[in-house]
Amino acid sequence: MSHPLRASMVKLFGPNGFQLAYSIVSAAAMLWIYLAFAAVESMSLPLWPGFDDVSWGAGSAAALIGAILFAGSFAGNPALPMPGSEAAARAQPAGVFRVTRHPMMWGFALIALGHLIAAPTARTLIVMSSMIILALVGARLQDRKKEVLMGDAWREWETKTRYWPRWGKLPAVGAIPLLGGIALWLVLTWSHLPLGGIAAGVWRWF
Repeated sequence: MSHPLRASMVKLFGPNGFQLAYSIVSAAAMLWIYLAFAAVESMSLPLWPGFDDVSWGAGSAAALIGAILFAGSFAGNPALPMPGSEAAARAQPAGVFRVTRHPMMWGFALIALGHLIAAPTARTLIVMSSMIILALVGARLQDRKKEVLMGDAWREWETKTRYWPRWGKLPAVGAIPLLGGIALWLVLTWSHLPLGGIAAGVWRWF
């Protein structure tokens, strides 16, 4: 929603009404994607080598890193629409923001990439490539939007953080993002079996 029509929509619905409409549209779109994805044959011919232990391990590792970034993105995130965002933008980056100023978006992108590596079918390519583009292009557009909405506070945040991740900073994000990300990853990968009939992550080997 970081496009020229956003301001008109906020003016029409009000800030709270816009957030509600945004949430409803997003939830409906995600449900539609899930139903369409589930309706397609899951084990179609792979587009490149996949479904083996090496591909599954690499995809699971990418998804784990994504879960860690996502889990840590809720604390001290000036991009979230909540009171204190300007103060958060003027603070020193901590946690996952040492890696990137868009940990939530990069988390989505890495989880999608993990699916592409592990299960490279046509339906996965279409959905997960779309998710990667949405997340990473959306993060760039979010920078432009926040520069307008927050002005100098966001530009100061940009000078202290990076769009492209510093992967070497990942071990220094702190215990809460690491443990929260591992827990989230374990739950999400476990849910693949009851929801999709495919064991994912470490559950593939148990």
